[in-house]
Amino acid sequence: MAGSGSFLRQASGREAWKSTSKRWGGNNSYIGGGCEGSLKQMEGLNMYGSENGGLGMRKRVMVVVDNASHSKHAMMWALTHVANTGDLFTLLHIIPDSSSSTCSPDLANSLGSLCKACKPEVEVEALVIQGPKLATVMSQVKKLEVSVLVLGQKRPSTLFSCLCGSDSSEEFVEQCINNADCWTIGVRKQSRGMGGYLISTRWQRNFWLLA
Repeated sequence: MAGSGSFLRQASGREAWKSTSKRWGGNNSYIGGGCEGSLKQMEGLNMYGSENGGLGMRKRVMVVVDNASHSKHAMMWALTHVANTGDLFTLLHIIPDSSSSTCSPDLANSLGSLCKACKPEVEVEALVIQGPKLATVMSQVKKLEVSVLVLGQKRPSTLFSCLCGSDSSEEFVEQCINNADCWTIGVRKQSRGMGGYLISTRWQRNFWLLA
C-alpha cells in the first residue's frame, strides 16, 4: 500500500454547512463539539500528537457512513484492512440539504464507539455534516488531507438495472473514485455463497478479495 505522503494534499476554505464532531483518543476519551465552528477542531490533524506526547506522520482513513448495511460492511473492512496503529479513522455521516433532520451525531457516534471497541489502537472520530453529499466528501477530503477514502457499494440488482439504469448511489461512488484527491476504494461485500469483498479503485474494478 502506498504511503500517505504520496497522495495529493490540498487545503480548502471553511464550509458554511452545519456540522458536529466527536473524537475518541488513545485512552477512549473523546472531544465533542456543537454544530457551529466544530470543524476548527478537525483542521491540521494529518500530523497528530499521541497521548504520551509523541509526534509522527500517520495516515487518515475516512469512511462515508449511513444506516445502510453496505456502508457498515465497508467501515469494518477499512478498520481491519486499511487502518493501522495510531492512524486516524474518520467516520463521515452526511445529511442531505433536503432532509428535515438536524445534524444529530447519534449514528456516527454509535459506529465510532463500535470501531474504537473493535480496534482501540486506532484513533476514531465521527463527523456529521448537513450539505450536498458529493461536494461535502470532496471538500472534507481536501480539508482533512485524507489519505484513503472508503465507500460502501451495495450488491447490484439485475432487475433494477434493467428497468431503471444505474443506481444513484453507485454513481456517487464512481464520482468519488474518479475525482477525489486521494486513494479512493469502493467496497462491496459478496453474497454468503461467494464470500469476501469486491474492491474497486480508479485503476482496477471489482477485484475479488477473499478476506
